[in-house]
Amino acid sequence: MAQASGSEIPQIKSRIGAILRATSGNFLEQFDFFLFRFYASAIAKAFFPAQNETAALLNAFGVFWLGALMRPVGAIVLGAYIDRIGRRRGLIVTLAIMAIGTVVIAFCPGYETIGIAAPIIVLLGRLLQGFSAGVELGGVSVYLAEIATPGNRGFYTSFQSSSQQVAIFVAAILGYVLSEVMPAETVAAWGWRIPFFIGCLIIPFIFVLRRTLEETPAFLAMKKHPSASEVFASALANWRIVVLGMMMAVLTTTTFYFVTVYTPTFGKTVLKLSTPDALLVTLLVAVANFIWNPVGGALSDRIGRKPVLLAIACLSLVTAYPALHWLIAAPTFGKMLAVEMMFSFYFGVYSGTMLGALVEVVPAHVRTTCFSLAFALAAGLFGTFTPFASTWLIDHTGDKASPAYWLMCAATLGIIAALAIYRGGETIATRDAVPA
Repeated sequence: MAQASGSEIPQIKSRIGAILRATSGNFLEQFDFFLFRFYASAIAKAFFPAQNETAALLNAFGVFWLGALMRPVGAIVLGAYIDRIGRRRGLIVTLAIMAIGTVVIAFCPGYETIGIAAPIIVLLGRLLQGFSAGVELGGVSVYLAEIATPGNRGFYTSFQSSSQQVAIFVAAILGYVLSEVMPAETVAAWGWRIPFFIGCLIIPFIFVLRRTLEETPAFLAMKKHPSASEVFASALANWRIVVLGMMMAVLTTTTFYFVTVYTPTFGKTVLKLSTPDALLVTLLVAVANFIWNPVGGALSDRIGRKPVLLAIACLSLVTAYPALHWLIAAPTFGKMLAVEMMFSFYFGVYSGTMLGALVEVVPAHVRTTCFSLAFALAAGLFGTFTPFASTWLIDHTGDKASPAYWLMCAATLGIIAALAIYRGGETIATRDAVPA
């Protein structure tokens, strides 16, 4: 392999720095989201008291999902803003909104202190986070795609997802340490707030990083930046591309929320494993996700997006239920780790490929809006609904492996989308995109 020349080294460092600054907001979003989901039982007791544990847990997951329903709204409103005024300024705005939601949840008193106001305040915080998250992932993905070197778009965009894994890794370590140094009763009572406070402390540092971002050359080269009304009209005209993009992204969002969000709850409440064991599995999965994402992106740059998307979706479809059935038959730490590593491989390779594919199939002049809307719909209607759906399926079927049905549905949608998008050797973008 040829070594980088002296003139290339500063350029490489500059691009690495741009990737780190762009993805810093992703870290905050996933850090807080993961904590909300991991401490769902404690949060349910603090803010959503109910007659039984399952009902309280469903209330907490329900609020989490309601926040996710704000993603499409944020995708349209903030996406149009970013497509009109620029990637850099838009990403700073999304970070500010996200930070407010984080602080609100971290410092909100419990139900016993302020009564019904507690769940209302937490819901408002989640709505703000969901509104911001609706465009954060899309904005970052588009930014990375537009600074990518030729032939490496999949590799560059994959770091949007990889940055989220760093957040989950850090959050899992904090949770593991808390579980080791504090009694479980203390963590459930108030200790769960400590990681949220730490998240608040890193907000100023992330703001400093985001403010040093430079605008992308692709946006600066545009001769005309569409108005908000033009963005909305174009996004509506290209609804078919958005729907297929959503279907393609569903497998990414559902698998991600299953292996990183629902896994700790699944391990503790369903498989009856210890909290440290469930956290350790999550931590190792985050490391694997971080590795597989750029591998998937780089692989799709070499052999194409379609074969990677179809291969992973088909594997997920045929192995999800057998794997979970094998796990619940005799749950152990080793078996749970093996199954989660399999899903981690599926998620990482598929996600690293899907992000680059989605950037390519949406119209360039409304790239942020259409990408964000497709991804937000996938996350809001399917991905963030995964913990709720998994809990509901187990409760109503009595089959502890039934969450696999949700994953199989997502895989089926992924297969249909890939076949439709890449039909006849060309993408839907070249066939059906409606111009401005």
